[in-house]
Amino acid sequence: MDIVESVKMAATTLVANKLRSSLTMLGIIIGNASVIAMVGIGQGAQKLASEQFESLGPNVLFIIPGNQNAERNRDVPKTLVLADAEAIATQVPSVKDVAPQIQNRFPIVYRNKNTNTQIIGTTPAFLPVRSFNVAKGRFFNDQDIKGNNQVVVLGSEVATKLFGDTDPVNQRVRVKNLGFEVIGVMESKGSFLGSNQDDTIYVPITTMANRLTGRTSPYGLEVSFISVSAKDEANSRAAQFQIANLLRLRHKIVDEDDFTVRNQKDLLQIVNTISGSLTLLLAATSAISLLVGGIGVMNIMLVSVTERTQEIGLRKAIGAQEQDILIQFIIEAVILSAAGGLVGTVLGVGGIGLISALTPLKAGVSPIAIIMAVSISGGIGLFFGVVPARRAAKLDPIVALRSA
Repeated sequence: MDIVESVKMAATTLVANKLRSSLTMLGIIIGNASVIAMVGIGQGAQKLASEQFESLGPNVLFIIPGNQNAERNRDVPKTLVLADAEAIATQVPSVKDVAPQIQNRFPIVYRNKNTNTQIIGTTPAFLPVRSFNVAKGRFFNDQDIKGNNQVVVLGSEVATKLFGDTDPVNQRVRVKNLGFEVIGVMESKGSFLGSNQDDTIYVPITTMANRLTGRTSPYGLEVSFISVSAKDEANSRAAQFQIANLLRLRHKIVDEDDFTVRNQKDLLQIVNTISGSLTLLLAATSAISLLVGGIGVMNIMLVSVTERTQEIGLRKAIGAQEQDILIQFIIEAVILSAAGGLVGTVLGVGGIGLISALTPLKAGVSPIAIIMAVSISGGIGLFFGVVPARRAAKLDPIVALRSA
């Protein structure tokens, strides 16, 4: 018997038992759909992380107080001061702009409306370093910094919450029971790793320290962290090295650093490593259902061999060889698995499209994942179909006909 005839017979047998064939394919369908969807979601997460890190600004470095051991122990010392930022700006040749920041949360009130939001005290260099833009009004300037002026720039979401459709520029709000004049509204920036950058307001760093948070470091005006932009991508590593050396000299460090300088690309690599590992874990977990589906194929094929004993005996009695019986049952198993793989692929791709449409996660379809899932499902059918196929092929025709 040729292969074409075996395929026709296998297909006819499977179509004659539609419900059983469909239930047998279910495990393979779920496994394929899960693997493709999980890989797509993982790639979408990596793409979203890349886009969000790029939105931080080009060639950005972050200087954070404390070292990695201190961060793990949640014992972050207050080691960075405004004078450190000023020294970096004047003494590090590979640096373009420096923006120190003080962060805290306070209630902000306008008439009968209020919201509790993050307040960032910073300098005018914040805009070019972090690639932010002002939509209305202006950002504060050096005169506001020197005069400790009580002026505030609102994030777009805060402006909407407090003022609705009214123009907030030149209006007055209260922050921690102090009056502030609204001088501008920022352009919408979106979220970064779950943090809403539009639900933020900005004040001069000196005003933040002298009127809102107070001075808590004996070494100068303490800052939460310092954002730095290198002159270009080629200077990022050099800037990171020079900043670290400068701060070691300023802080008189002879042992362990009391600060951490992080490169934007290093942070992105960490996020990609974590998301890649999670994607692999999810895909491996989803692939277990492929194994379960393969066992289901073998189980149903063994049942089929028992039910079709008379058919097998009759075919062997009229001249069918063991190889013919073996090939037919293997083909049936492969068809079940391959068909389940194709249906699962369609469902997985459809699920990715739905996720992309309903969430900010731009999940992508991975051709490699599709090829691997369909190939593995077909291979599972071949692997788990061999045992029942060999059992069918080894049946003695006389015994088979007598037991029928």
